[in-house]
Amino acid sequence: MKTKLLLGLLLLGTLVSSCYSEIIIEDDFIEPGFSVEHAIHKYDLWYVDINATQGNGEVPFLQRAFTITFNNGRLYANNNIVGIGKTGGGYGVDVGNYDVFNDGIRVNHSVDGRWPLEVYVVNSNTLELLDVATNTSYYLRGYRQSTFDYDYVFYDNLKYFLQEYDAWEKTYTSKEGAINDFDAENFLQFFTDGNADVFRSSIDNNGTRPRNLQWDYEGEYKVFDVEGDETLKLLELDYDFLGDDYFEFYVINDSTIELYHPNSGTVYEFTGIGYIQYLKGDVSTTDKKRTKSTNSVKTVKRQRIK
Repeated sequence: MKTKLLLGLLLLGTLVSSCYSEIIIEDDFIEPGFSVEHAIHKYDLWYVDINATQGNGEVPFLQRAFTITFNNGRLYANNNIVGIGKTGGGYGVDVGNYDVFNDGIRVNHSVDGRWPLEVYVVNSNTLELLDVATNTSYYLRGYRQSTFDYDYVFYDNLKYFLQEYDAWEKTYTSKEGAINDFDAENFLQFFTDGNADVFRSSIDNNGTRPRNLQWDYEGEYKVFDVEGDETLKLLELDYDFLGDDYFEFYVINDSTIELYHPNSGTVYEFTGIGYIQYLKGDVSTTDKKRTKSTNSVKTVKRQRIK
């Protein structure tokens, strides 16, 4: 059951405690007297649960956002993983404006144009935004910004983090570790081609500008969770000559990552160059979209001992 706000009803359900918990729609006590205006401002941060999306259409600005915020007619969004929790005081960047009508909102997005969306209350902290034209629904989870787990969102979306720089330049290689083919790789680049997550690598000299890089290899990459170790991620690069080799993946800060290669015992450090801030940079960078996905899980033991 879903309650249309035109009727002024709010369906109370089970509070969803995790950013990625399954949405449960329940018949429960109905408390009258709520409006669209009240519903969208009940929480100051709405997480866009992209995996819960229903329908074959697309609302570009919702497909792009990790969170959105409705604030006195202005719409804010966290479209980047880099800086999430800090950009705009945690609310992200100003992406347009909105107004409320009887049973929904009209968003005038600065890039994507005008979008009328019907609003439904699913449960006590979940809204459905329906694009009637394509019969596509997006589900938003409400949170208080002061208690929102930005770190969880960051680490669960590392594949997007890697895509938010034009390139990653190798800035450190440990003296410890066996010589291996990856030693020669000085630059990495990550992006999606619409069908797969892709990386490129280059052996160009350090200091080469991203636009001047010659990419020597292209293949697919994946980020994995590790069974029994919630704090560890793995990065797998599909090299023909290395096979599906993997690295323990550590984030030092918003622009620095560490890759530990268990097969050789070598530690590499890469620094992001050419940060891509969506909606603040070149218009061509606004086409980044999130897709339904969850990290696969590997059963391995952590090898890096710091």
